[in-house]
Amino acid sequence: MSAESLYLLIALAPLAAALLVGLFGTGFMGSWICRRAAHSVTILGVAISFIGSLVVLQQVLDGQTFNGTVYTWSMIGSHHFEIGFLIDPLTALMMVVVTGVSLMVHIYTIGYMAEDPGYNRFFSYISLFTFSMLMLVMSNNMLQLFFGWEAVGLVSYLLIGFYYSKPSAVFANMKAFMVNRVGDFGFVLGIGLLYAYTGSLNYSEVFARADELGAIVFPGTDWQMLTVACLCLFVGAMGKSAQAPLHVWLPDSMEGPTPISALIHAATMVTAGIFMVARFSPLYELSTTALSVILVIGAFGAFFLGILGVIQNDIKRVVAYSTLSQLGYMVVALGASAYSVAIFHLMTHAFFKALLFLGSGSVIMGMLHDQDMRHMGGLWKRMPITWITMLIGSLALVGTPFFSGYYSKESIIAAVHAANIPGAGFAYAMTLCGVFVTSLYSFRLLFLVFHGKPRYHQTHHEDHAHHESHWVNHGDGPGIHALHGAEPKESPWVVTLPLVILAFMSVVAGVWFVDPLLFNGYFGDSITVLAQHPAMAALAEEWHGWVAFSLHGFTALPFVLLLAGLVVAWYCWLVNPAVPAAFARVFAPVYRLLDNKYYFDWFNEQIVARFARALGRGLWQGGDRGIIDGILVNGSARLVGAASATMRLLQSGYIYHYAFAMIIGIMVFLTFFVLMVH
Repeated sequence: MSAESLYLLIALAPLAAALLVGLFGTGFMGSWICRRAAHSVTILGVAISFIGSLVVLQQVLDGQTFNGTVYTWSMIGSHHFEIGFLIDPLTALMMVVVTGVSLMVHIYTIGYMAEDPGYNRFFSYISLFTFSMLMLVMSNNMLQLFFGWEAVGLVSYLLIGFYYSKPSAVFANMKAFMVNRVGDFGFVLGIGLLYAYTGSLNYSEVFARADELGAIVFPGTDWQMLTVACLCLFVGAMGKSAQAPLHVWLPDSMEGPTPISALIHAATMVTAGIFMVARFSPLYELSTTALSVILVIGAFGAFFLGILGVIQNDIKRVVAYSTLSQLGYMVVALGASAYSVAIFHLMTHAFFKALLFLGSGSVIMGMLHDQDMRHMGGLWKRMPITWITMLIGSLALVGTPFFSGYYSKESIIAAVHAANIPGAGFAYAMTLCGVFVTSLYSFRLLFLVFHGKPRYHQTHHEDHAHHESHWVNHGDGPGIHALHGAEPKESPWVVTLPLVILAFMSVVAGVWFVDPLLFNGYFGDSITVLAQHPAMAALAEEWHGWVAFSLHGFTALPFVLLLAGLVVAWYCWLVNPAVPAAFARVFAPVYRLLDNKYYFDWFNEQIVARFARALGRGLWQGGDRGIIDGILVNGSARLVGAASATMRLLQSGYIYHYAFAMIIGIMVFLTFFVLMVH
């Protein structure tokens, strides 16, 4: 099989499976495909892509890369718009991550969605999403990148609103769609600027003119054109990768089924923005302003968005806010020019965050779809596999030495500490504070769900009067328990098998990949890896293997902060549960600020949405009805009617009237002619 055929097979196998199941298994063109066939076909398609991606990764390690056109999509004059593949170390790594996590999610879905009437439709959607993400990461030009970018946005809209009869799900998918349109507008502007000044959409041609672009001043300003283009591109990344203020869609997207939370909002879609900035690193390295903006925005998310997870009671929302925080860490690494570290954390995060989402889904299954952590407790005895795998995922998330998250997170903190651009000091402080916050909400989740006294047989009544109910671990929150006397039990093997595999990767991925990705030049020329980067140079100089690096972690400040978060969570939610409620009362303004999520949603709904409605109403009433309908359409009709009515008065039917009018007309014409001649 030729290289191009292999790449096409990897990209198109999930698409073929999605179309087959979507058309012939959902009633759209008949229901010829049963449930077993639906999951078998889609899993086979993703498995083919995963195996092919492993082959491609091995080929790339052997030095075989590819950058070519598959076919020309359109020609406008001398401009060619092409579909092609760029297979390099960055692409190969992303392909393995996307297809590997997707395969685990597909297998997990067999058990999680077993009783759902939309079973076949769901498998079609997640397979289509895998195709879209592959097209994004394999593209060699900005046209195909934008296609994959929009395709994952479309499929995420379908998946978030999977339960389309549920109003909250419809609101959530529309919110995700609208917020991402804001980001995509900036993304298109960035692509348009680069195309306007280079005349090409291909990465290689645009990057080859990076120095030339860096010397161009944006018209009417003293800004670099490259800075404007990079910031516009990053606005797109802010939407896809949920950076403030365009992060508001991600927590609400938990309305979709749990498997898509792991696939889209932890491992792949939300990291598309991280991948894009790393891919465009030759341009970003020429704009200190853009890097500084990226650094500050990422630092804000790493701490301030992460702390919102401490007050959440929905188990999936805790993990969702954790995703916002970890995306902030990746963005901080990008801003510090440590692109290889950002991609390394993207990879390790994919494993342990997918594990935490899927583990949360296993807990939800055991609780008969009750997601409130205040109704849980003591589940480690009932669900031991889910407990131990989620413990491993949490230890990786908080950056415990010898777990995968430690290697990437510690490298990010070191990189930003050594960065020498505006905002680096703020970013370093926020990343350190983020370590404590991550530990706090992670162990809070573990203690409330798996430890303490079982609370799943208590009756929980509606109670919105006490705002501190979000902080306490007893049953005074909204909802009624779902077990009704039944006991939680471990999930079936199709659910726990992916958990075990992801838990294994959450331990060993850092050990396996830290050396090649950060110190042995795996990425080559696929991204800009600054050999002179002070943090990377210092890490490389002190690098003595993963064992020494892990042992060093036990003496570093982040580990102290990690332990502090563990101790505080243990005391507040196991030893003395009254402390969080007392804190909420004493610091009521702080709690109110956090409970309202810094009023981002309020601002969007009360200010932005109202302004948009007022603007739309004004354009409709004044522009559409007043000018277009009232003046241009109806006005022209009235003018024609008035002219016709006037002309009708002249139509008397008498010949001598017409003869008189003709004589007058001839006299006027002759007079005008004579005047013109003289």
